[in-house]
Amino acid sequence: MRFRFVHAADLHLDSPMQGLTARQPHLAALFGEAARGAFVALIDEVLAREASFLIISGDVYDGDWRDYHTGLFFAGQLARLSRAGIPTFLIQGNHDAESQISRKVTLPPLVHLFGTRKAETLELADLKVALHGRSFADRSVSDNIVRAYPAAREGWFNIGLLHTSLDGRAGHASYAPCTLADLRAKYYDYWALGHIHAAETVSRDPYVVFPGNLQGRHVREAGAKGAMLVEVDNGTVVSATPLVLDKARWAHARMDVGGATDLPEVLALVESALRMELAAAEERPLALRLTLQGETQAHDALAADSQHLQAEVQAAADRVSDRLYIERVELATLPPRVAGGGEAVGFADPQELLAGLEGEVEFSQHLNALIEEILARLPDEIRQVVIGDGEETVAALVTEARSVALARLRHGGGDAV
Repeated sequence: MRFRFVHAADLHLDSPMQGLTARQPHLAALFGEAARGAFVALIDEVLAREASFLIISGDVYDGDWRDYHTGLFFAGQLARLSRAGIPTFLIQGNHDAESQISRKVTLPPLVHLFGTRKAETLELADLKVALHGRSFADRSVSDNIVRAYPAAREGWFNIGLLHTSLDGRAGHASYAPCTLADLRAKYYDYWALGHIHAAETVSRDPYVVFPGNLQGRHVREAGAKGAMLVEVDNGTVVSATPLVLDKARWAHARMDVGGATDLPEVLALVESALRMELAAAEERPLALRLTLQGETQAHDALAADSQHLQAEVQAAADRVSDRLYIERVELATLPPRVAGGGEAVGFADPQELLAGLEGEVEFSQHLNALIEEILARLPDEIRQVVIGDGEETVAALVTEARSVALARLRHGGGDAV
């Protein structure tokens, strides 16, 4: 018997987008609608592909609803499948655990939500498919719940639904931790996982899959997003194909501007790169973090006024498309080096002076305190993005501050430090 199903996870419906400001409200609106648009696209694909069923492995919601509109939207879309005779199987994850959602909307008749007390098995007898799963009762599940999952049904195609960090994935909190060996010990044919927002096929024997989240919500969730289309023939997975469903895209581009001698040349290179990034996003609304790198004579001009650079890059983006937003410009360029190996500076090398300061414990402590003070003063939306990026963003900000200080010192701006 041959059939197909679609596996999705981590919808996070109505989750706020991070890193967007009010400077371009039309883009903010497009990104704000993207999660719902991606879910509509998911339902469209299930219908168009004539899938036998849909699996959603947790985190339909981002947390408790502000009102009933979120739940009504979700139920209304699943009703499209129910009317077509296509069942949906879902579990609750850490964001939409039973304890997190205070409001309820009755789901359509062919939507099956796994319980929270223990793992259970639901059957599709005509396909000889047994689905095993368990929802989160509370936000925090620190136990290995896989060990209590039911045994595989012999002669059936067995699917496990689990919201988990598996054996630990960078950047994700530990929920329902387990190992690949734990999953294999159940002898299921396909593990439909959720929680990790980067798509990953962990194993093909058996298939263990994170489809990733349906729609990126910030720059750390860059690239194409969607679900997995799984084809089964005679009890064996024959293919698992990504379905790209996101309606807005986040990206982080690193660009070498080493050949540029001044700001206009840098901007010409940037504008060309922006056109390629927008084309790669297939004309979706795009929020882009741009890191400029390379040795360039334009370094000091770029570093001396970061606000001007950000404004010029956004202006270049506006020339390319009204659907392109520059989330941040990071400066990682360097000034050209002279024959002796040092930077082309005057009588004293500020780089060496600054390097000496950075090695002192008191300087590092003062720098860390200053960073904490700056973070505390940031608007909540921006602070959450910076904190979410962790050490990488802080390091980039420190590097940029160093570049600004050195550029101003080289040009006589003694108040830079």
